[in-house]
Amino acid sequence: MDDTLMRQYRAIGAMQAAISNAKTLDDALHESLKLIVEACKADMAVIWYPDKAGDGRLHPYYWIGSDDITSSSYAPGEGSIGGVFSDGKTLRLLDLGVAGTGGENAPVLESLVCAPLTGDRGILGCVEVSNRAGSRPLTDEDADTCEIMAMMAAISIEEGDLVQDRWQPGKAIMRLRGITREFQNGDQVTKVLKGVNLDVYEGEFLVLLGESGCGKSTLLNIIGGMDAATDGSFDFMGEDYSRADQKTLTEFRRHNIGFIFQSYNLMPNLNAKRNLQLIAELVDDPMDPDEALDVVGLSERKTSYPSQLSGGQQQRVSIARALVKRPKIILADEPTAALDYTTSIEVLSVMEKVVANGSTLVMVTHNEEITRMANRVVRMRNGQVYEVTVNRHRAPATDLVW
Repeated sequence: MDDTLMRQYRAIGAMQAAISNAKTLDDALHESLKLIVEACKADMAVIWYPDKAGDGRLHPYYWIGSDDITSSSYAPGEGSIGGVFSDGKTLRLLDLGVAGTGGENAPVLESLVCAPLTGDRGILGCVEVSNRAGSRPLTDEDADTCEIMAMMAAISIEEGDLVQDRWQPGKAIMRLRGITREFQNGDQVTKVLKGVNLDVYEGEFLVLLGESGCGKSTLLNIIGGMDAATDGSFDFMGEDYSRADQKTLTEFRRHNIGFIFQSYNLMPNLNAKRNLQLIAELVDDPMDPDEALDVVGLSERKTSYPSQLSGGQQQRVSIARALVKRPKIILADEPTAALDYTTSIEVLSVMEKVVANGSTLVMVTHNEEITRMANRVVRMRNGQVYEVTVNRHRAPATDLVW
């Protein structure tokens, strides 16, 4: 048996094991796509699903790669993806060398393969794999492997529940493109962010996940205007902040960003209400501090000082402090890291309520279980976006277990 067949057999065997061992349909699809990327040595891979309950277009459900394609979609028959979905035939563009099919800011691609997810009930969706210009071109053997593995993934979909409810993002209020961040220590330069592409949508709960040192907190600081990128573009509400000076960034933070810190950062000599009033005085149209404390369930503790509050209550005050500014985006950096499980669930329930009321929340965490609450999960690795998941079945905070 030649090496190509051996690789295919190993890939198929790994896929069978991953699907058999997966606890949920989502887990099966996630593991399947990772194995397809590994088998084809692809730069990017996407699972596309039709929105059966909505506009009928194909939307990205889960993808591995550094580009944010959240807002991309195709009608059946439209473009490479829609064409494969309509005719059920694998598309093999192995020597492409032209702009890719991802729409705005799409990368230049070397190769693209798109295979249908074909089951007994018809075409369920598509799997797309691609390599950028300069990478190894995909081969017919890669396309064969992708096609076989897509058929296996389709079987797992039919045995589970089809994902039909699509999260519908609001408008993109922030766009980050090619964001890099370097720190210099003497003659040594450390690259923390290496070309991040990300949009933040109005009203979403977005989680940034990754190991320590992957760049997620640095990215959060850039989103919040607490740090400036070394290079790349940073657009907020149509205004370019890429080269903003410190005064401009201070005004940006003051009027648009609310912060929730791991260590609470409350003023110890001020009671809960006064902590909020101090922030409310910085903006033109603040929420009433009493109203903000009521939102987080602390209306009866407004005269209490931080030392008189539990850790969870202090964190809820810090959430209210973020809300009082009526910010466009709330940023939370490991907000439950210092709390026990029960208190963490209480705090996450408050944050869940905040998002349900229309706030945009971006949270950094290392806790995989918290990702189940999010609309989108962006996993970072080595200073770049590695994979993105759109949650179709969001879990309430009370269902989380760790």
